[in-house]
Amino acid sequence: MDALQRPVVLILGAGAVGLSLAGRLLSVATVYAACRPAHAGAIRERGLVMEGIWGNTTHGGLACVTGPDEVPPGIDFVIITAKGTDTRAICEEYAGQLRDRPVASLQNGIGNEEIIARYAGTVIGGTVTTNFSVVGSGHVRVASESAPMRLGVWSGDERALDELIGIIRSAGIPVEADGDIRSGKWAKALLNIAVNPICALLAAPVGAAADEDVRETVAGLIRETFAVAGAEGVHLPWASAGDYLAHLFTVQVPDFAAVYPSMYYDLQRGRRTEIDLLNGYVVRIGERHGIETPYNRCIAGLVRYAEAHPEPS
Repeated sequence: MDALQRPVVLILGAGAVGLSLAGRLLSVATVYAACRPAHAGAIRERGLVMEGIWGNTTHGGLACVTGPDEVPPGIDFVIITAKGTDTRAICEEYAGQLRDRPVASLQNGIGNEEIIARYAGTVIGGTVTTNFSVVGSGHVRVASESAPMRLGVWSGDERALDELIGIIRSAGIPVEADGDIRSGKWAKALLNIAVNPICALLAAPVGAAADEDVRETVAGLIRETFAVAGAEGVHLPWASAGDYLAHLFTVQVPDFAAVYPSMYYDLQRGRRTEIDLLNGYVVRIGERHGIETPYNRCIAGLVRYAEAHPEPS
């Protein structure tokens, strides 16, 4: 791609996902990454170190920024990879860069796009199931890739979606258009709604969700979520909560049985969790439709309590 035609991409909240994406996009775009000072310092000193299935290399040329004053004019696309608890704050901080530009969300949970839409004209929702992790400052690993990235228009201009998919695909990242990204976001969130808070509270890996004493609580969370999704007009890939629960207990839980969810680490480290973008979101939307959600309400309340009362280290 000619240097004069290279798109300019700003990635906000660049941790494991954002820095990995930035490294891959550098071959086809000029990339600015808003990241923590520790990452920025390391990358400026010796480049972005990447390892794993996206290549083992050190990338020079990634421009790190630590605030909106360091972002140049002429940004073509903004991609937000920040944790959902930071979405509103990062949108406020970079409001000038979001205005009148296409903004894509590659974040966990449900509801990020609704926040972003208050600041941007075109919003693109996305799901990604690649396994990213931070090894150290300015050093990331891409361990596995279970499905292509999926992107779809949440609100605004369809042409922006086609352009962004073209850029990502030209960088060698598998990506597909999703004609119903709302359903895609809800479908991806089901596993997190079902197991993340329970396993975080129990300090147990995902396999604990299949325990006979835990399964009924998991089932209650999912039955309520299906009822709320249906009221929202969301068409999930499974015809019923029972169909999804069969998939959860025969495929997803066994696949991730030894893994501790990110919410467990959040509680262990005294950090805010994404509970209000998962079970808390189900409760909030359920209230809008007059749907009772006692399982999700209980779990969300317990996680909030655990957040507010961290165990001493």
